[in-house]
Amino acid sequence: MKKYLDDFIVVSNERLNHEYVVLTLKHPDRLPHMMPGQFVEVKVENGPNTFLRRPISIHDVDKEANTMKLLIQEIGEGTRLMGALQEGDKCNLVYPLGNWFSLPDKPDVLLVGGGCGIAPLLFMGRHLKANGIKPRFLLGARTSEGLIALDEFKKLGEVYTTTEDGSAGTKGYVIHHPVMRTQDPDIDWIYTCGPDAMMRVVAKYARNHDIRCQVSLENHMACGFGACLCCVADTLDGNKCTCTDGPVFDSTYLKW
Repeated sequence: MKKYLDDFIVVSNERLNHEYVVLTLKHPDRLPHMMPGQFVEVKVENGPNTFLRRPISIHDVDKEANTMKLLIQEIGEGTRLMGALQEGDKCNLVYPLGNWFSLPDKPDVLLVGGGCGIAPLLFMGRHLKANGIKPRFLLGARTSEGLIALDEFKKLGEVYTTTEDGSAGTKGYVIHHPVMRTQDPDIDWIYTCGPDAMMRVVAKYARNHDIRCQVSLENHMACGFGACLCCVADTLDGNKCTCTDGPVFDSTYLKW
């Protein structure tokens, strides 16, 4: 897929809580084709220690409005500077990067996200619905405040939640939710993104129940083109660059 380097314009910055913001960016011409699971590399301006771009999952796309949404978790200097962008500011992107989620060949689909890992699942849920598949979502966070964008997910399908402190949904991790505890699940495909430990457990559950599972890795991806080799994943065929061979992998292809 062709890659682009463009200056987008920030049309809105929606603060969800003290940690997360959603940036809506407008393309200067017409958005090219993009797929759920792909990511962008963001140039961070005005930071003395931010000479490397930051990889951010594509959260959502509105082709009619010619806009793209990025979910930003403010955890360091680069993401804090991105979270401070205001309407009218410029945001330079290299995009779309990486591969993408496959469409399932069966209809019972569960999308599992933890923390900022929910980011690519909204776009994927919209893609599934556009193709006649109504997804279910299982979203986990530490507290109820971390359960973000729920209204957007609910527009696309049924939403289950978990929190580590029990302040919303099922208490515990996503794997503790009843939908992931049954020995006879009505799930054909799982798509998941989030902390590595969470995805490993989800992948093990999928393997034990003969469920097709695709994972979107959150490895550090400094360049996005496979040049820096800092994002390699250990696979059945040796080390593969997450930014070019992924970030989406079949869970059985990874040495987990």
